[in-house]
Amino acid sequence: MKTLTRLHLAAVLLAGLAAPAAFAQEERAFHYSENGSEIIHHRMNPASSYAPTVGSTAALSSSSKLTNHGGQVITTPSAYVIWYGNWAQSNGTDTAAGQAIVTDFFHAIGGSPYFKINSTYTGSGITGNVTYGGSTSVAYPHGASLSDTVIQTIVSDAITGGHLPNDANGIYFVLTSSDVTASSGFCTQYCGWHSWGTINGSNHRFAFIGNAARCITSCAAQSIGPNGNAGVDGMVSVLAHELEEATTDPDGRTWYARTGYENGDDCAWTFGTSTLGSNGAYSNVTLGSRKFLIQRNVKFSGSSQYCQMQ
Repeated sequence: MKTLTRLHLAAVLLAGLAAPAAFAQEERAFHYSENGSEIIHHRMNPASSYAPTVGSTAALSSSSKLTNHGGQVITTPSAYVIWYGNWAQSNGTDTAAGQAIVTDFFHAIGGSPYFKINSTYTGSGITGNVTYGGSTSVAYPHGASLSDTVIQTIVSDAITGGHLPNDANGIYFVLTSSDVTASSGFCTQYCGWHSWGTINGSNHRFAFIGNAARCITSCAAQSIGPNGNAGVDGMVSVLAHELEEATTDPDGRTWYARTGYENGDDCAWTFGTSTLGSNGAYSNVTLGSRKFLIQRNVKFSGSSQYCQMQ
C-alpha cells in the first residue's frame, strides 16, 4: 500500500470534516509532478503594492510550528545551478551581470547568520553552511514552456552528461530566463518550487525558479532591485526560500508544520526590518559585498518559533 503523504492526508480529512483554513492552504502549497513526486510551491506575492511586507514578529501559532517527522535533512548542502534559456540578452535582466547576483548569493549564504538559523532545528545536525558547486548552461532544448517532468529531465541530463557532479548532498536549481515559463503554473500559481526524484539510480533534490521579471508584481516584492536587476533580485528571495526548505525538508518527510507548510512557507513575503537604498530599492541583509531583500526564516527559540533574519 502506498504511504499517505501530507497531500493525501489532507484529502482524507477534508472528505470527512469541515475544511479548516490550514488544510485549504496545504492544498494550494503542494501538487504532484507527472512522475508522481510531490512538488512544494513558493506561493505568489499576496501584497497589492511593491512595498516589502514586514509581517508580525509574534511567535508562530501552534498550527504553524515546525515539527520533525523523522525524515532526512541535508546537513551541508551543495548548490548547483542550471541556467536554462538565454542569459545573454540585452533586456537588462537575463544577463551575465544578473547571473553574477545569483552566484554571489550562493558564495556568501553559507555560514551567514541568516542561513545558520537552520542549525537551530534541534537534533538535525544542520551546520548552516552551504557549498556552491558550480553551474552549467543550456539553451532551449525543451522549448520555452517546461513541464515538471521536463525540469527533472534537465537536471538528469546535467548530471548524467557530466556537466554537474552526481552529489547526494546536492540541490540542483533550474533557473530560467524571463522568456521561459513552467507550464504547471509559474507566475499564475507559484514563483518556484522544490522536489526530489530518482536520477542516475539515486534520489536527488532539485528546484525550479523562474526570472521574476516575467511577472514582477507576482514574484518580487519590489519593482527596483537592490542590485539593479528587479527580476533577478526577486529570484534571490525565492532561491533563499527553496534552499532552506530543501535543506530542512528535502524529501517532504522532515521539518514541516501541521498546516503542511515548511519553514520558507511560514515566513514567505515577510522581510523584517528593511532599509531604503539610494536607488529606491529596499534591502534587509548584506551577504558578501551585496545587499539583498530576502524573506525571513523560522528560528527556534526555546519552545517558541519566530520568523527571523538571524
